[in-house]
Amino acid sequence: MGSAAASAVLTRDAGSQQLADTAALTGVKVMVIDDSNTIRRSAEIFLLQAGCTVILADDGFDALAKIADHQPDLIFVDIMMPRLDGYQTCALIKKNAKFHQTPVVMLSSKDGLFDRARGRMVGSDQYLTKPFTKDSLLRAVATHVKTVV
Repeated sequence: MGSAAASAVLTRDAGSQQLADTAALTGVKVMVIDDSNTIRRSAEIFLLQAGCTVILADDGFDALAKIADHQPDLIFVDIMMPRLDGYQTCALIKKNAKFHQTPVVMLSSKDGLFDRARGRMVGSDQYLTKPFTKDSLLRAVATHVKTVV
Protein backbone atom coordinates (compact mmCIF):
# COMPACT_ATOMS: atom_id res chain seq x y z
CA MET A 1 0.00 0.00 0.00
CA GLY A 2 1.41 3.41 -0.95
CA SER A 3 1.96 6.09 1.69
CA ALA A 4 -0.92 8.21 0.35
CA ALA A 5 -3.32 5.27 0.56
CA ALA A 6 -2.02 4.39 4.02
CA SER A 7 -2.58 7.99 5.16
CA ALA A 8 -6.12 7.93 3.79
CA VAL A 9 -6.88 4.71 5.63
CA LEU A 10 -5.44 5.99 8.90
CA THR A 11 -7.26 9.32 8.76
CA ARG A 12 -10.69 9.07 10.33
CA ASP A 13 -12.53 11.94 8.63
CA ALA A 14 -15.23 10.99 6.11
CA GLY A 15 -13.53 12.49 3.06
CA SER A 16 -10.34 10.51 3.56
CA GLN A 17 -12.24 7.30 4.32
CA GLN A 18 -14.26 7.72 1.13
CA LEU A 19 -10.97 8.25 -0.76
CA ALA A 20 -9.57 5.05 0.73
CA ASP A 21 -12.73 3.08 -0.13
CA THR A 22 -12.76 4.40 -3.69
CA ALA A 23 -9.07 3.61 -4.16
CA ALA A 24 -9.75 0.05 -3.02
CA LEU A 25 -12.34 -0.37 -5.80
CA THR A 26 -10.05 0.67 -8.67
CA GLY A 27 -9.90 -2.05 -11.29
CA VAL A 28 -12.69 -4.17 -9.81
CA LYS A 29 -14.82 -5.68 -12.60
CA VAL A 30 -18.54 -5.30 -11.87
CA MET A 31 -21.38 -6.55 -14.04
CA VAL A 32 -24.78 -4.85 -13.84
CA ILE A 33 -27.73 -6.83 -15.22
CA ASP A 34 -30.95 -4.84 -15.44
CA ASP A 35 -33.58 -4.34 -18.13
CA SER A 36 -33.94 -0.69 -17.12
CA ASN A 37 -31.56 1.57 -19.03
CA THR A 38 -31.87 4.18 -16.26
CA ILE A 39 -30.75 1.74 -13.56
CA ARG A 40 -27.89 0.39 -15.71
CA ARG A 41 -26.63 3.88 -16.53
CA SER A 42 -26.91 5.13 -12.93
CA ALA A 43 -25.00 2.13 -11.61
CA GLU A 44 -22.42 2.51 -14.39
CA ILE A 45 -21.79 6.18 -13.53
CA PHE A 46 -21.43 5.46 -9.79
CA LEU A 47 -19.11 2.50 -10.39
CA LEU A 48 -16.96 4.27 -13.00
CA GLN A 49 -16.51 7.22 -10.62
CA ALA A 50 -15.20 4.73 -8.04
CA GLY A 51 -12.67 3.34 -10.53
CA CYS A 52 -14.46 0.08 -11.33
CA THR A 53 -14.56 -1.56 -14.74
CA VAL A 54 -18.23 -1.98 -15.66
CA ILE A 55 -19.88 -4.60 -17.84
CA LEU A 56 -23.55 -4.00 -18.69
CA ALA A 57 -26.21 -6.53 -19.65
CA ASP A 58 -29.89 -5.86 -20.27
CA ASP A 59 -31.16 -9.34 -19.35
CA GLY A 60 -30.05 -12.72 -18.06
CA PHE A 61 -29.31 -14.20 -21.49
CA ASP A 62 -27.14 -11.22 -22.43
CA ALA A 63 -25.33 -11.53 -19.09
CA LEU A 64 -24.65 -15.26 -19.39
CA ALA A 65 -23.08 -14.65 -22.79
CA LYS A 66 -20.78 -11.95 -21.35
CA ILE A 67 -19.81 -13.50 -17.99
CA ALA A 68 -17.35 -16.03 -19.40
CA ASP A 69 -15.63 -13.39 -21.55
CA HIS A 70 -15.34 -10.70 -18.87
CA GLN A 71 -15.15 -12.76 -15.63
CA PRO A 72 -16.56 -10.07 -13.31
CA ASP A 73 -15.51 -9.86 -9.65
CA LEU A 74 -19.08 -9.00 -8.60
CA ILE A 75 -22.49 -9.17 -10.28
CA PHE A 76 -25.58 -7.04 -9.61
CA VAL A 77 -28.73 -8.61 -11.05
CA ASP A 78 -32.27 -7.22 -11.21
CA ILE A 79 -34.97 -9.67 -10.15
CA MET A 80 -37.76 -8.61 -12.50
CA MET A 81 -36.54 -9.05 -16.09
CA PRO A 82 -38.11 -10.51 -19.22
CA ARG A 83 -37.07 -13.92 -20.61
CA LEU A 84 -34.75 -14.95 -17.75
CA ASP A 85 -35.45 -13.35 -14.38
CA GLY A 86 -32.88 -12.50 -11.74
CA TYR A 87 -33.52 -15.60 -9.65
CA GLN A 88 -32.96 -17.87 -12.65
CA THR A 89 -29.90 -15.89 -13.73
CA CYS A 90 -28.38 -16.05 -10.24
CA ALA A 91 -29.04 -19.79 -9.98
CA LEU A 92 -27.35 -20.44 -13.33
CA ILE A 93 -24.31 -18.34 -12.36
CA LYS A 94 -23.97 -20.12 -9.01
CA LYS A 95 -24.32 -23.59 -10.60
CA ASN A 96 -21.30 -22.91 -12.82
CA ALA A 97 -18.19 -24.16 -10.99
CA LYS A 98 -16.07 -21.35 -12.45
CA PHE A 99 -18.39 -18.61 -11.11
CA HIS A 100 -19.80 -20.28 -8.01
CA GLN A 101 -17.70 -18.03 -5.74
CA THR A 102 -18.51 -14.81 -7.64
CA PRO A 103 -20.67 -12.63 -5.37
CA VAL A 104 -24.15 -11.89 -6.73
CA VAL A 105 -26.20 -9.00 -5.34
CA MET A 106 -29.91 -9.05 -6.15
CA LEU A 107 -31.50 -5.70 -7.10
CA SER A 108 -35.21 -5.19 -6.58
CA SER A 109 -37.86 -2.62 -5.84
CA LYS A 110 -39.53 -5.30 -3.67
CA ASP A 111 -38.33 -5.43 -0.08
CA GLY A 112 -40.33 -8.36 1.25
CA LEU A 113 -39.04 -11.20 3.39
CA PHE A 114 -40.15 -13.76 0.77
CA ASP A 115 -38.16 -12.00 -2.00
CA ARG A 116 -35.03 -11.86 0.16
CA ALA A 117 -35.40 -15.53 1.16
CA ARG A 118 -35.88 -16.60 -2.45
CA GLY A 119 -32.73 -14.69 -3.39
CA ARG A 120 -30.76 -16.54 -0.70
CA MET A 121 -32.17 -19.87 -1.89
CA VAL A 122 -30.72 -19.35 -5.39
CA GLY A 123 -27.35 -18.34 -3.97
CA SER A 124 -27.35 -14.55 -3.84
CA ASP A 125 -24.90 -12.96 -1.44
CA GLN A 126 -26.83 -9.75 -0.76
CA TYR A 127 -30.11 -8.00 -1.55
CA LEU A 128 -30.12 -4.31 -2.45
CA THR A 129 -33.41 -2.43 -2.70
CA LYS A 130 -33.99 0.00 -5.60
CA PRO A 131 -33.71 2.85 -5.89
CA PHE A 132 -30.21 2.48 -4.49
CA THR A 133 -27.88 5.34 -3.60
CA LYS A 134 -24.32 5.73 -4.75
CA ASP A 135 -23.16 4.98 -1.19
CA SER A 136 -25.24 1.80 -0.84
CA LEU A 137 -24.04 0.52 -4.23
CA LEU A 138 -20.37 1.20 -3.48
CA ARG A 139 -20.73 -0.23 0.04
CA ALA A 140 -22.05 -3.46 -1.48
CA VAL A 141 -19.06 -3.61 -3.84
CA ALA A 142 -16.58 -2.89 -1.04
CA THR A 143 -18.15 -5.56 1.17
CA HIS A 144 -17.79 -8.30 -1.43
CA VAL A 145 -14.54 -7.17 -3.03
CA LYS A 146 -12.67 -7.85 0.21
CA THR A 147 -13.24 -11.55 -0.35
CA VAL A 148 -12.42 -11.36 -4.07
CA VAL A 149 -9.29 -9.20 -4.34
